[in-house]
Amino acid sequence: MPAPRTSVRTAAARPVRTTTARTTTARTTTARPRTAGVRAATQRPPLTAQEAQALRAVLAARAAATLDHTNEPSRRVSTGRPSSGRRPAPGTRARTSRKRRPASARRAPLRRWLPTADGRRWRVRLSLAALGLVLPVLAGLMAPGTQATSTAAEPTDATGLALAAQGSLLDAATRYRTLERDLAARHAELASARAAEQSAQQQVTAARTTVGTGAADLYRASAEARHPLLQLDVRAAGATADVLHGTALAERAAQQLEVDVVQAERGAVDLTLATRRVAVAEAALGTVQAQAAAVLDEVRAEVGGLRTDVAAQLAALGTARAAAAQQDANQAALRRWQEHLGVLAVAGIESPTAADLADPTALPAGLSPALDGAGQPIPGVAWAVAGNRPVTVLPAETVVAVSSALAQVGKPYVPGGTGPDAYDCGGLAAASWLLAGYAIPTDAGDQWTHGAAVPLSQLQIGDLVLADGGIDVGVYVGEGQVVAASAAGYQVGVHPVGDASAAVRVTLPAPAQPNAALPAGTAGRGACGAPPAPVGPVSPAWGGWSNGTIPATALCSITRGHALRCDAAAGYAALADAYRTAFGGPLCITDSYRSLGAQVTAFRAKPALAAVPGTSNHGWALAVDLCGGINIAGTVQSAWMAANAGRFGFVQPDWARQGGEKPEPWHWEFGHLA
Repeated sequence: MPAPRTSVRTAAARPVRTTTARTTTARTTTARPRTAGVRAATQRPPLTAQEAQALRAVLAARAAATLDHTNEPSRRVSTGRPSSGRRPAPGTRARTSRKRRPASARRAPLRRWLPTADGRRWRVRLSLAALGLVLPVLAGLMAPGTQATSTAAEPTDATGLALAAQGSLLDAATRYRTLERDLAARHAELASARAAEQSAQQQVTAARTTVGTGAADLYRASAEARHPLLQLDVRAAGATADVLHGTALAERAAQQLEVDVVQAERGAVDLTLATRRVAVAEAALGTVQAQAAAVLDEVRAEVGGLRTDVAAQLAALGTARAAAAQQDANQAALRRWQEHLGVLAVAGIESPTAADLADPTALPAGLSPALDGAGQPIPGVAWAVAGNRPVTVLPAETVVAVSSALAQVGKPYVPGGTGPDAYDCGGLAAASWLLAGYAIPTDAGDQWTHGAAVPLSQLQIGDLVLADGGIDVGVYVGEGQVVAASAAGYQVGVHPVGDASAAVRVTLPAPAQPNAALPAGTAGRGACGAPPAPVGPVSPAWGGWSNGTIPATALCSITRGHALRCDAAAGYAALADAYRTAFGGPLCITDSYRSLGAQVTAFRAKPALAAVPGTSNHGWALAVDLCGGINIAGTVQSAWMAANAGRFGFVQPDWARQGGEKPEPWHWEFGHLA
């Protein structure tokens, strides 16, 4: 009888376990010095989140570039196991039709398993595996602020970190704006709940007063008055009718008193419910306020850790092209700002937070109070020495706010715009400071009344400069200039301060009492520097561009494939809404802004109808051609346009009207254009 197979397998298995244990011990012993080395390396200062992300992107790009060199198709490697993937049970043989491979085949050299003779694909895989092990070590070895050894990679690194920071800040700003809308709804709910509570309180007070008066009258009444039946007398039969009438009146008064008591009780219940509703509304408002405050804290924390060179690069992200003179002013301000931050970066000076600069007597090491011309400390700002000359050190929040404002130059102006694609002057200031962790009103007047006023003699970069009696505002960028969304230039740009009337510093605490209203401006301008309304036809030229050369970034889309100057686009949108309400369908449009090339094409196709290239008001993005019945004189649609288009700023020039020089009932322009 053969020996049991189990004993043979057990005996054969013991040496394997011993060998495995030895191998494990040896590996553990060998790994100790490597673990200690990694531990020592990770004791170095870690990268920030943005730096680690940028590092991963660079390494992944290099790995992808390595993979691009291997174009061999992947090959399936046979394992020699059954298709089910199960191993034979102990003590049994695998039932399969495959032939057992010889031992020499089972221990074939590694090169026989490689898809290619040189093993390039395996080297790529091993490289990627090594990359995954080395990446944490590199992140620990590289200290924050270190740059790549190649000078060509430095701008790319700063740009990548700036893009990452901008994306994070914009995401936080979007979340805050959502919470801000929720806050408005919660405030409305709380106001409604408090109004209901006040109404319930008044009803309860009135009901209790009625009950109290009735109870007092009943208490002071005589027994006969409370119970008229006591007055019945068999000897005075004629008085019975009066007694019965008095009894009915007493019963009615008692019933009314019971009704008043029930109403008072119900009013008390309603008051309790209204009070609870107020408490719930207050709790909901407090929750949203806490969430909004947490978002602002998150933004300020990220801004406080942003490197100076990254903040400088942040100012150059997203700028759009402007006309020649305005482009020069924009670029000069941007260069000046980046040079200032570059001096700080070279000197190793990082901007502290606004909280660190709040007390001029307790500034961070290496900083001294900034002084004005009279020798008085300037709150919220400090001085440092870079090389052999003093430099102004602004809070980190101010640096990000100014960089964010400069990054918007060239974007269009639109009334009420708060970004990120178009702004008005107050909206630009609010959006820029929101990216720095400060929520300020979007209206220029409210920014003054609720801001910390500073004298113009202490004006610093980042301050909000008010003009025209507080209806125009810009972010100060030094050298007597502000970056603002101008209604005169229809664009965000750098402009002289001009008739400045006041300034506020966002990083200082808000005043206990609102600032007094500023005196009215004397320039006769409208909101955000809008010029006075002209008396007659005006030149359609704007922005400094020539006819047909306006960039798309300076325009606002009105529908697919069509765009106008942003104020004209806003008027068109309102016109289209009114038209839809009147006719139940969309406003039909065939033409809007027409570039110079499009004007040439139109003139070649229809020389009798199209204007000479370079002279069409379509080339100023201020004219539209409409259809859907408006293009036919005498229709209901054309009559509606003649009666209503002026409410939205659109008029039909005399030459295009019925009986005009060249009747075009489809052609409408934004304003009376020369």
